[in-house]
Amino acid sequence: MRALIQRVEKCSVYIDNKCVSSIGKGILIFLAVKRGDTEKDVEYLAKRCVQLRIFDDESGKMNLSVKDIEGDAMVVSQFTLYGDTRSGNRPSYTEAADPKYAEILYEKFLLELKRLMGNSKVSSGVFRAMMNVELINDGPVTLMIESKAT
Repeated sequence: MRALIQRVEKCSVYIDNKCVSSIGKGILIFLAVKRGDTEKDVEYLAKRCVQLRIFDDESGKMNLSVKDIEGDAMVVSQFTLYGDTRSGNRPSYTEAADPKYAEILYEKFLLELKRLMGNSKVSSGVFRAMMNVELINDGPVTLMIESKAT
């Protein structure tokens, strides 16, 4: 699994010009599932996202996690994170998991994040939907996390 994490002041997801989800200060997680990923990848990556210290403490050092600041998390499915652009001009997505299987792990990731942070702290987009994501980046701080070595 791969997560692209952005620290945000706020974030909203729109489908057909209607807001379906929004959060305040916290993290936006673009999540991709790779062929061969398992529930162990879900558990590992969710824990890493929650514990990642990317928020400033009182000294201005990135020393606090989203949980420490009682922030929110928005999760948006993003299979294109596994786009291979090494040859040609059109990305290949052969490393991305089959959508049916990816959706199962995506939903498990949401449940694990809610278990770690609390139900009210986690929001999401809609799997396989065409979404517009509006955000105010904080920093900006953007990091990529993998569940295992690729």
